[in-house]
Amino acid sequence: MTQTTDTAPEGAAMTGRSSTDKAEADTQGRRSRPAGRRRGPTAGRTRSWRDSPLRRITPWLFLAAPLALLITFTYVPVASMISYSFTDWDGVSPDRAYVGFDNYVRIFTRPELFHVFFVSGYYLAASVVQIAVALYFAVILSFNLRFRNFFKGILFFPYLINGVAIGFVFLYFFQDGGTLDSVLAWLGVTTDHPWLGDPTSANVSLAGVSVWRFTGLNFVLFLGAIQSIPGELFEAAELDGAGKWKQFRHIIAPSIKPVISLSAILAISGSLSVFEIPYIMTGGATGTQTFVIQTVKLAFQFNKTGLASAAAVVLLLIILLVTWIQRRLVPDDKVDLV
Repeated sequence: MTQTTDTAPEGAAMTGRSSTDKAEADTQGRRSRPAGRRRGPTAGRTRSWRDSPLRRITPWLFLAAPLALLITFTYVPVASMISYSFTDWDGVSPDRAYVGFDNYVRIFTRPELFHVFFVSGYYLAASVVQIAVALYFAVILSFNLRFRNFFKGILFFPYLINGVAIGFVFLYFFQDGGTLDSVLAWLGVTTDHPWLGDPTSANVSLAGVSVWRFTGLNFVLFLGAIQSIPGELFEAAELDGAGKWKQFRHIIAPSIKPVISLSAILAISGSLSVFEIPYIMTGGATGTQTFVIQTVKLAFQFNKTGLASAAAVVLLLIILLVTWIQRRLVPDDKVDLV
C-alpha cells in the first residue's frame, strides 16, 4: 500500500514534466520558425508588381497616344501619297484612274520638271556658308568672352521667327526703293538693279535669306556639342602651349564630327525641299521655282494630284539616297579623346 501510494505521485509528476517539456518545445519550435513561411493553402502565392500583367502593358499605354498620332499624321499620309502616285487623279473627283508608272515616266522624261533642281544648287551653296558661319561663331563663343550670351541670343533669334513673317520682311527689304536700296543710298551707292527681278540675283538673295534664318539652328547644335567636351582637355592643351587653332583642329573638330555630319544631311535635304521663303517672296517667278513649289502647283493649280504625288515620292527617294550615300562616305566613328 505504501509503495503504491509513493509510486503514483512520482509517475504523475513525471507525466506532468513530460507534458510541460513538450509544450515548451512546441513553443520554441514555433518561435524559431521563420515568420515569412506560413502553412496552409495560401503559402507561396504572394505576387509582386514585377509579376503583374499590368506592368507589362504600362509602357504601351504611355506609347499609345504618340504612336497613334505618328501613324495617323505620318505613315498613313505617306501611304496615301504613294497610292495616289499610281493614279490620274485631280484631287477632287471620287474616281481615280489607275495609270501604273506613267506619272513616274512623265517626271523622268520631261526636262522642265527636273530643271528646277538647278535652283537647289544656290541653296546648297548657301548651306555650306551657313555651316561655316555657324561653326565659326560656335567655336568663338564657346570660349570665355564678354557679352557672349548676348551674341548667342542674336544668332539664334532669327530661327525663332516664323518663316512667313521672314518672307514678308525681306520682300520689302529687297523690293525697288526698299530697305536695301535706302541703305545703299545712305552709303553713296546708287543702283537701279531689281534684286528679285533677275534669276541670278533673285536666287542669291533668297539663298542669303535662308542663311540668315537657319544659321542659328546649326550654331546651337555646334555650341552644344562643343560644350559637352571635357574642360580638362582644353586645360591640358593650354598647358602644352596649343593655340586656339590647334585646339579646334585636334580637339573640337574630331569631337563634333557626328554633329557636322548631321548638319550636312539637314543642309542637303533642306536645299532640295526649300519652299516657304521663295514661295512667299517670289511665288516661284523669275527662275526661283523649286521642286516643292512646282509640286504644289501641279497639285493645287493644275489639279494633277497623281503627278504631284509621284513628284513628292521621287523627292523623298532622292533625299533618302543622298542621306544613305553621305552616311556611307562619312560614317560616324566613335571618337575617344580621353
